[in-house]
Amino acid sequence: MAHVDNYQAKLNSYEAEKDPLQIQAETPSLIATLVKGVPDTKLSQRPFPENWAVKEIIAHLAEDELATSWRYRQMIEKNGCALASFDQDQWARLGNYLSWKLADALDMFRLLRDANLRMLRNLSVGEWERFGVHAERGRISVRDLARHMAGHDMNHVDQIRSILAKS
Repeated sequence: MAHVDNYQAKLNSYEAEKDPLQIQAETPSLIATLVKGVPDTKLSQRPFPENWAVKEIIAHLAEDELATSWRYRQMIEKNGCALASFDQDQWARLGNYLSWKLADALDMFRLLRDANLRMLRNLSVGEWERFGVHAERGRISVRDLARHMAGHDMNHVDQIRSILAKS
């Protein structure tokens, strides 16, 4: 549980002073700008065997947005529902993230993110407070999840910057 707590504290530090929806709105174009003109070979190269390549990070962001879409909607519809976790490494393996075209990963991420933001911007005060019980993080409201996703974005943007700076 300490790993989960440390990770959550790191994510919280990213968005402490910014609107989480603004962070989420900016992330797809920020990532597109960071990778523009970078050769696919560089985007597909893992910095270490156990770490993801830039292309894998972007595919992960797209698929995580898919899972998050479901979580938001489940919490709003069924207040107090159980929220399953998922094994991101297994999703990466099953999805063969390195085989994705960069444009497809970016498009999927942007489209799902836009749909989620459109929904979030239309929530009532009460809907923001609806919650689920996450298998690893416990009780989490729609508001908490939106903040978590903003921090998650910034964590991966930092990873992408770091990987690209090393070449």
